[in-house]
This record gives sequence, C-alpha cells and structure tokens, in this order.
Amino acid sequence: MPRTAVSTLDSPAARSPVPRAADSDRRRTSASVVLRSVLEHGPVARSTVARLTGLSPASVTEHCARLAGLGLIRESAAPRRSNGVGRPHVPVDLDDTGFLVGGVHVAVPYTTVALLDLRGRVVARRELKHERTEPGPVLARAAEGLAGLLAGVPGRRALGVGVAVGGWVDRATGTVVEHELLGWREVPVRELLGARTGLPVHVDGHARALVNGERLFGRARGSGSVLHLFVGNVVDAAFATHDEVHHGPRSAAGAIAHLPLPGGTEPCPCGRTGCLQAELSERTLCRRARAAGVIDSANPTHVVAAAAAGDTVARRLLVERARMTGRAAGLLLDVLNPETVVVTEVGVIHFEDCLAALREAAGIRRTAAVLPTSFPDSVLAVAGGSVVLDVLFRDPLGASPEGI
Repeated sequence: MPRTAVSTLDSPAARSPVPRAADSDRRRTSASVVLRSVLEHGPVARSTVARLTGLSPASVTEHCARLAGLGLIRESAAPRRSNGVGRPHVPVDLDDTGFLVGGVHVAVPYTTVALLDLRGRVVARRELKHERTEPGPVLARAAEGLAGLLAGVPGRRALGVGVAVGGWVDRATGTVVEHELLGWREVPVRELLGARTGLPVHVDGHARALVNGERLFGRARGSGSVLHLFVGNVVDAAFATHDEVHHGPRSAAGAIAHLPLPGGTEPCPCGRTGCLQAELSERTLCRRARAAGVIDSANPTHVVAAAAAGDTVARRLLVERARMTGRAAGLLLDVLNPETVVVTEVGVIHFEDCLAALREAAGIRRTAAVLPTSFPDSVLAVAGGSVVLDVLFRDPLGASPEGI
C-alpha cells in the first residue's frame, strides 16, 4: 500500500478541527492492513510491518498501539537486536488468548456451533441435530449451544457471531432470502440470533464465508482471485478478486444450483434433468449408495467410511461425484478464470483419487490451481466463524469489548 500523504499546514484539512470522512476511512484501511500483516507474518517487528505495507513507521506504531489497546495484538517474546547493535526490535503478534468469535453453520440435517480464536482455529464446537427446521427453533438451539460453549472457556470474551447458511443470503441485511431445502424465506437471522445472544451477528452464504476463510487462514492467502465451490446438500459458489468477494444485487451471486451439468441424469424438482445441485447433492449421493447396498442411512460420511474400509462401490460413487464436480468447476473456470479454485466436497477431502478425478475433469492444464478445502476437519465451523472474522480484519478499529 502506498504511503499515506501528509497534508501541509496551509491545507483546508489541516486547518479544520473536524476529521474528514476520507481520513476516517484511511485510518480503518491502514489498521486493517497492519492487522492482516501481523496475522500473516507475526511475530513481526513494527519496522518490518512498515516495509511490508508501505506505511510510515510512525503510522505503524500508532496503529499497533491502537490494536494493542483493543486487545487484538500484543508484544511477543523478548526484544531482539538487529546484528547485536542499536535499539532492540520488539516483535508484535496477534493476541489469540483473549477474544473468541462464535460460528454458526446451518446445514440441512444439523447446525454446527463453534468458537474460534482470532487465527481462525476452532477452540470448541458442537453439532446440533435438527428436531425441527423452522427458523425460530433452529436459531434458539444455536444460541443455547453457543452459550454452552462459552461457559466452558471462562476468561475468554466473544466479539461477535458469524452465521453461514446455504442458499440465497443477503449479507447486508443479515437475511436468508431463500433456502429451498430448509423451507426458509426472508428469515431475519441477524435480528433473531442477535436478540438471543446479545452479541453482534453477521450473516453470509457459506461459499462466500469459506472464500474469506481461505484468503485469511488457508492456502488461498495471497491469491489474486479465488473461486470456491461448495458441494453438500446445497451446491453453490463464490468468487473473490483482490480480497473482495463478489455479492451482486442483494447478495444473489453464486446461485448455481440449476446450472446444467454435462452428462447429468438426475431429475430436478424444477422439472429439468441434470441440474448441478440435483446431480451432486449429498442426498443424491446417499440415495445412490443405499440403492447399491453400500449404506442404509442418509449420512454421506458413512459412504466415506465404507470407501475407506475398502468398499469398491462406495469408492466408485465418490470418484464419479468428484469427476462431475470437476466438470462443474471447469465450467466456472472458463467463465471466471481465477488463479485458485478451492473445492469443498467429501470425496475430494478424503481421497487422492477423488482429487485427481476432479482436477482431470476441471482441465488438466489447471491442476496446480485446483485445491481441496484448507479446513478438512472443521470446514463448517470455520465457515461460520469466518463471517465475523472477515468483518474484524476489514475494520479492526470497530472492535471493542462490547463487540464488533
């Protein structure tokens, strides 16, 4: 980032006692850049942060003092001297000992609630199987689950709660506009969950949430553009360039459920055949596995377990699903041409032959750019937490003990 220009004493801005909005925006942006640099490189000397960010040493020192005052960073270890001479360098690092964030991911069969530290690491989590799928009961149980997790970590304070949901989610208003499989329409999740937790709540679609998790804490960090493809019961996508996730009007971007998939044969409730979600959903995978005598449940992890135990039919079903997912990824690659593609899909997470089938179907020339999720054991917990951590790292000066 270029160095911040300094106004002369004769300028109107210098004479005015009231800070301009642009100055406030600049401070927030600079603080964000400093905190991201500490996240990526810490423990790191302030002088190194200045060199990495292009900010002046004085500006970095000022921002570090503010971020330390908010409890987001701290001085780390003993001072280090440069070549044994001069003033010692006192490195700073992210303070991941005080604050936590809550994460909620609402899937079709269950809700995952979790606590994450500021590095996106899962501290605690629970899965709450849905007894009813109406929004009120689901969100009430999520609030209770979060409260229970927080009670188990005395001394840690929650900054806020992030909620990740499939389907059409309006991030700006915190509303689930439509989730066909849950039957949710215009559900004010931010309002409902905020009233139950007493904490700031931020809501986003799970594919977009995971793009943010990947760029903050995963292998896509530093990539100029990232496509994330989420394949669960809901199938959707998200695309980010230069750390900005594309949302579109009312956050409707990424709705690919009814994208026609070449070679697809599965009937879709919309009346067509071979729609992406109908073909690739976990419901379809489990139904095919039951028909083949592999499992007797609707749990996709049972298909994975059977394949890991040597069931060749289960393995074939997973490889074929990965190959079809690769065809979908290839279609999106042709349109968006991202540097990195991240895929969240159970077979790809667990088996190298599934990843190979995915990459081959996506396009052999792009294999280096097609990756499985960086969070194979905690993807749903990280999705929820990443919603609120993205808010924190974009505007750390908005953080306070009362929330963000």
